[in-house]
Order: sequence, then structure tokens, then C-alpha cells
Amino acid sequence: MYTIRRAEERDIPKIMELLVQVDMVHHNGRPDIFKGPVTKYTPEELAVIFADDARPVFVCAGEDGAVLGHAFCALKELHGHKVLQDTRTLYVDDICVDEAARGQGVGKALYTYVRAFAKEQKCDSVTLNVWACNPTAMRFYEAMGMKPQKIGMEELL
Repeated sequence: MYTIRRAEERDIPKIMELLVQVDMVHHNGRPDIFKGPVTKYTPEELAVIFADDARPVFVCAGEDGAVLGHAFCALKELHGHKVLQDTRTLYVDDICVDEAARGQGVGKALYTYVRAFAKEQKCDSVTLNVWACNPTAMRFYEAMGMKPQKIGMEELL
């Protein structure tokens, strides 16, 4: 049904659209923090990221080849810390499913692939941050088996 693969330069226009969708979810939830509509990367920056094996980006494509979602990841290692155990984790910086494809299993397909990739890379865990203003994402990640690791707190002044 879906094909998950590494992102390629031909995917940049669609990924730029998806990055705006991600930004707008956050902007609508926290306009005091997030500008909108913007993207956090330029097309040139995406091309560099796509070539970096330590920062894999995966896309989910439909049967027609159209990109329906993406997952930006980063391999992170911690060794020799005074307090924390040595770890190797796959950090998910961003998962986005196109608004038109939500509820069709694209996110689950992406996350399942990311989890398998992390295991192949001998990671101890998959980690990510999710904004409290995005309860839909929080429910999705919990449904995928994730649990809160730490919670950031704030007091607006």
C-alpha cells in the first residue's frame, strides 16, 4: 500500500509543503512561539540533510509515488557522561502526514519504519519531543507505544 524510502531531492517541493503544515499546527497552538507560515529549512538545506546518513529523512509514498508524509530523524549517541548512561538513540525531529492523507495509516507506517530502522542501527530507543499544544500528536505517539520521558514546564510572564 505505502512505500517508505529515504527522501530524495525530487521530494523537496512536497516536503516544503509539509513543513509549512507542521509549522501551522504549532503556530495555531502557540502563536507566541511559532511564526507562521514558514519552514525551518530551505530547499538547499534539505539537500544537505538528505545526504547526511546521521540525519536520515524518510518519506511515505502512495501507490502513485506521491509523498504523503515524512519523518526527519537524527542518530544521537551519549558516551562517558558523568551521570547519564551511554545511549544510542534515534531522535525523531519531525513527523508529518499531509492533511489530505491523515487517518489513513501513513503516520503509523512511517513510525513503524522508523522504529525498525532504529533497531537496525542498534539504537537503545526512539525519542522525540511533542508540544503540549498538539494533543493529536501526543495521542498518536502514545498509541505507537511511546511514553513520556521528561516534561518541560513554563510560566509565561
